[in-house]
Amino acid sequence: MRWGLTSLGLWVVVRLFGHEADVTWTQGVVTFLLAGLIFAIINSVIKPLITILSLPFVLVTMGLFMLIINGFMVWLTIALAPNLTMGFGWAIVGGIILSLVNYLVSSVNEVVEGAKK
Repeated sequence: MRWGLTSLGLWVVVRLFGHEADVTWTQGVVTFLLAGLIFAIINSVIKPLITILSLPFVLVTMGLFMLIINGFMVWLTIALAPNLTMGFGWAIVGGIILSLVNYLVSSVNEVVEGAKK
């Protein structure tokens, strides 16, 4: 579920701030599902390393540098995904949007899990 919603969030971000090559509808769906998978891998492998290495900047800026790190993760995902392009500045805005989507998904998941108990 999270993978699909992250892919949907990436689709929204690219539609608003990026560019998608002219592809068929099926190719577009596959592209964004692949981008969601790439984003999940980058967030689980590369983001923790970058966060640890940039911890002094995060502390000095009281956490605001995390916006740059999240934007870099979105930019790297878009750069690795086929047929998608986006500038780094817009990737930072996209990172904020994806963080909000992730927060909403986590909140809904907690409410659903709480209702099951």
